[in-house]
Amino acid sequence: MSPPLKSHPAIPTNSRQKLIPDYQRVRNISLEICAPLMVDDYQIQSGVETSPPKWHLAHVTWFFETFLLEAFDPGYQTVNPEYGYLFNSYYQTVGAMHARAKRGLLSRPTVEQVLDYRSEIDNRILDFLDDCDESLWQQAAFRLTLGLHHEQQHQELLFMDIKHNFWNNPLKPRYLQRSQPAIEETGKLDWEQRPGGLITIGTDGIDGFTFDNETPRHQVWLEPHRLSSRLITNSEFLDFMQDGGYMRPELWLSDGWSHIRNNQWIAPLYWENHDDQWLEFTLYGLETLDPSAPVAHISYYEADAYARWAGKRLPSEAELETKMLETPVTGHFSESGVFHPQAGEGQFYGSLWEWTASPYLAYPRFKPLEGSMGEYNGKFMCNQWVLRGGSCVTPENHIRPTYRNFFYPQDRWQFSGIRLADDL
Repeated sequence: MSPPLKSHPAIPTNSRQKLIPDYQRVRNISLEICAPLMVDDYQIQSGVETSPPKWHLAHVTWFFETFLLEAFDPGYQTVNPEYGYLFNSYYQTVGAMHARAKRGLLSRPTVEQVLDYRSEIDNRILDFLDDCDESLWQQAAFRLTLGLHHEQQHQELLFMDIKHNFWNNPLKPRYLQRSQPAIEETGKLDWEQRPGGLITIGTDGIDGFTFDNETPRHQVWLEPHRLSSRLITNSEFLDFMQDGGYMRPELWLSDGWSHIRNNQWIAPLYWENHDDQWLEFTLYGLETLDPSAPVAHISYYEADAYARWAGKRLPSEAELETKMLETPVTGHFSESGVFHPQAGEGQFYGSLWEWTASPYLAYPRFKPLEGSMGEYNGKFMCNQWVLRGGSCVTPENHIRPTYRNFFYPQDRWQFSGIRLADDL
């Protein structure tokens, strides 16, 4: 098994001496994630929502070249003018882009050429940071910090996409060899009573880096409620399945029922039934399902149906944020080197992203960043749902109590799970 990924301190925006080594560390972690791959693995795209590992490595490099080097140097000459078309993701204000569904067809540039591109841009970025005028430093430092958090998001996507790629291979190859995992007990599901009232969530970004969708601070009214003490386990989700959960339309939202029927879903993603025994595909290959581990790779539709079956509901993002503000940001993150959720208690950070009952919408008085950076979050505030807390493949210093992740309700290739809430 590979060693844990290197952790690093919170990424600052005001110190040249700290930001430069942080840039190097974050960039190296992306290469560490890809180190177990064979060269053929870099090319695979197993679905429209996924991307080849090679594309991820090139895209985050293009991000730094486009939004830092080009943005701050009017006379900048790109490494390859065609890369802007190949590796732009969704920045319409920058220019045309290659179709997302066809990224797996890009056999050229080769993996070697992409790695050379990364190396060249890294050298140019470091030269730029060394020479950056003090009058531009704060702007450049913020843009670089945004790029590092952007790369951390793609590091998580690398784990997600590699897992999906390998699962689609009939050989079910391992990404890593698992060492003997620590055995943790999952206790009884308890409930914490939480008060209602007028509370404040969100951030004004004055204490460190935040994405624009976390802003601004604003007031929300909460009713008294309860939160479950841990995530729902595989064993508990099996009870739902054995009670006909996937066959009972009264438990499902209309769109969810149509989706599971059309796609013939009968279990969470990566579950396989072999001779009446449930197995789960992991980054360590196909393994016997651990009944005490949190159920993973659950869509919003499945999380909502389970909550209905249990006579409960999903928490709102405001309910989770108020709890997370009281909870230290510690948990099972990517630095642990165990890239699969483990049994345990609490689990408010790390382990699995937690679906909320909150649609992904703008906070009151939200203003996106200016220019192309305004395309980063704001334009996706439609038809998606908020998840909180991070996962076992999220870098620990990437997560904050105010962090808002978002996916479509049918998505489940991300490391997502279920926490329940209840009204008082």
